[in-house]
Amino acid sequence: MTGLTSISEELWQKRLSLLRELVPRLTRAAVLWNPGNPGNASCLNEIRAASGALGILVQPFDVRDANSVERAFAAIAKDRPDALALCWDSVTLEYAHAIADFALKRRLPTIAPLREYVKAGALMSFGASLAAHRRRAAYYADKIIKGAKPADLPVERPTHFELVVNEATAKALGLALPLQLVLQADDLVR
Repeated sequence: MTGLTSISEELWQKRLSLLRELVPRLTRAAVLWNPGNPGNASCLNEIRAASGALGILVQPFDVRDANSVERAFAAIAKDRPDALALCWDSVTLEYAHAIADFALKRRLPTIAPLREYVKAGALMSFGASLAAHRRRAAYYADKIIKGAKPADLPVERPTHFELVVNEATAKALGLALPLQLVLQADDLVR
């Protein structure tokens, strides 16, 4: 077995810490995740571990399709958390614009693992670049096609994680971006 991974509890610790920097009153967060995706179980576990260390209570909401996304929105609207965290999945990515619109209407700062969510309107992301992941996957495919045994190739973790912040979303939420955060950002979406 070989490949690429970005699974790490430290990443969710960092994501939630960044979110807390913008939302100091953060004590409760909703999490959108797909229980049908085995990788999302790890995501939820990582969020729970990281949030516990920061004193943040998390409430997971299952999203598998359009209907469950709408049910999650209704439940979150009743629950009234302080923020929203997203696990990376084809469902949350497909509905990224709808999720961002919902979060903005509910004044929920949103943190995600990929810049694609921020481009859709989420507040912030911190994680590996999906484009860089794809390029690195091509490297592995090339090695295997040329005869390398997958078991001989290490599972790699990205060496660089990018911070992407949506300035327009921050402004719409009434959040002032600290200069330190702006300077840390790899990209500011306007």
